[in-house]
Amino acid sequence: MSEVLDRSRGLQVSSRRDDSNGVIVAVRDSGKGIAPESLDHLFDAFFTTKPDGMGMGLAICRSIIEGHGGLLWALPTSPQGASFQFTLPSGAEKMS
Repeated sequence: MSEVLDRSRGLQVSSRRDDSNGVIVAVRDSGKGIAPESLDHLFDAFFTTKPDGMGMGLAICRSIIEGHGGLLWALPTSPQGASFQFTLPSGAEKMS
């Protein structure tokens, strides 16, 4: 969000139970958002939208979350910003 200079910057983190009794965590920001052409590649290793980025952060996050039986995805939000959400199972069993 460091590029946003013309409006307030905000970050919201929320959690709730999902339909399978797991937990869903959402992190929403008011940054510049996600370009549509980047959505399919956000979680690819070495893909970055930042000039100084390495492109490893989201790939590592997805690997860790999936290793614990969860899912990770991103959505553009309106009128600006992005939302990254992930699910994790509650307890010992993995989500299908």
